[in-house]
Amino acid sequence: MAGTLRSRNRRKISEPAKEPTEPTEVTLEMDEPTSDLEIYSKEVLSALIKDNLPPTPNNFSLYFDRLLEDKSENLRKKILSMLELEESNDNENTILLEQSLKRGFSSVKSILSVTANLYKNMSLMTKILDKRKIELEENKELQAATSIAASLGSDVSKLNSILKKQSSYMKTLYDDTAKIVKNVENETIFDNKFGVYNKRYLMTRIEKEVELVTEFKHKSSLIMIELSRELQEGIKNDKALMLMTRTIARLLLKTSRRSDTVAHYGNGIFAMLLKHTDIKSAKKASQRLVDLVSNSNFFLADKEIQLKISIGVTDVTTLYSVEEIVVSAMEGIEKAYNDKKIDFAVSLRTAPPSQPKQ
Repeated sequence: MAGTLRSRNRRKISEPAKEPTEPTEVTLEMDEPTSDLEIYSKEVLSALIKDNLPPTPNNFSLYFDRLLEDKSENLRKKILSMLELEESNDNENTILLEQSLKRGFSSVKSILSVTANLYKNMSLMTKILDKRKIELEENKELQAATSIAASLGSDVSKLNSILKKQSSYMKTLYDDTAKIVKNVENETIFDNKFGVYNKRYLMTRIEKEVELVTEFKHKSSLIMIELSRELQEGIKNDKALMLMTRTIARLLLKTSRRSDTVAHYGNGIFAMLLKHTDIKSAKKASQRLVDLVSNSNFFLADKEIQLKISIGVTDVTTLYSVEEIVVSAMEGIEKAYNDKKIDFAVSLRTAPPSQPKQ
C-alpha cells in the first residue's frame, strides 16, 4: 500500500524562513485499501495487535487462515484462489523425494533378489552337469562326449565362481544401501500409508508449539482421532478397515487449515495440532470433523456403512511434556468411547505433574 508524507507546517517558497516555535510533526497517511485482500490483511494485522501478538510472518499466516473461516464463502474462494498462485510446495517436494527414495530402495532389493536367483540357477546347472558327466564316464563308448562335458563343466564352474563373487558384492552394496535408507527414514516426515505426516514429525511440531506458547502466551490445542471402535469390532475385513481409515485421513486433510498439522500417530490413530486455537474453538473443529465423517458413507460390497469417529481434545500446555500432552488427548478418546452418547471429549490436566524426589 502506498503512503505519502505530509508536513503540517507548510510555507510558501517566497516567505522568509522562520524559527519554528514547536517541533514539526510528520504524519504518514495510507491510501485506502483498494481490494478485498488488502482490507482483509488489515483486519488480520489488527487482530494480531489486539491479541498482543507480534506480527511475525508465522503469526500473520496463522491468523490469516483462522479469521478466514468466518468470512463469506465468496470471499474465501477469492482469497484462496490468490494464495494458490504463491503456494509453497516444499513439503510436497519432500514427500515426493521420500517416496522416490523408497521406490529406489525397493528396486535395489529386487535386483538383489534376481541376482540371488540367477546364482542359484547356475549352481543347479553345475550340479546337473556333474551328474551327466558321471553318466557319460560310465559309458565307455562316449569318451568324446565325456571330454566335451568335462570342458563345459569347467567353463560353467568358472562362470559360477565369478557370479558368486558378484552376488556377494551385490549383497554388500544392498546392505550399505539399506543402512542409508534406514538413516533417511529416521528423518522422514511423511507417512506413506495414509498420506499425512508421521509420528516423528508430529512430536517435533508439538514440542515446537510448546516453546511458542511459552514465549507468546497464546492458546493451542491437540486433538486425536480414531475410527469408531464399535465399527472396527463389527467389521472383520482388514482390507475394508484399512480403506475406511484412509478415508478418515483424507477427510482430515480436507477440513484442516494450512497451519494445522495432520499426522498419523500410529495404529490408525490420527492427530491434528491446532495452532492458536483454544479449547472452545477446538471443540467446534471436532464437531465439524464428526459431522463431515458421519456424512461420508462407505460401501462394503452391497452394504452401505456410515463412518464414525471418536475424538479426544486437550490443550497444549507448558506444564507437561509432549508425551503427556498426547496421553491427555488419548484419554479424551477413552472418555468419548466410554460415553456412548458423545463423539468427542475434552481431557485437561489442571494440576502440574509431580516433581521427582530429591
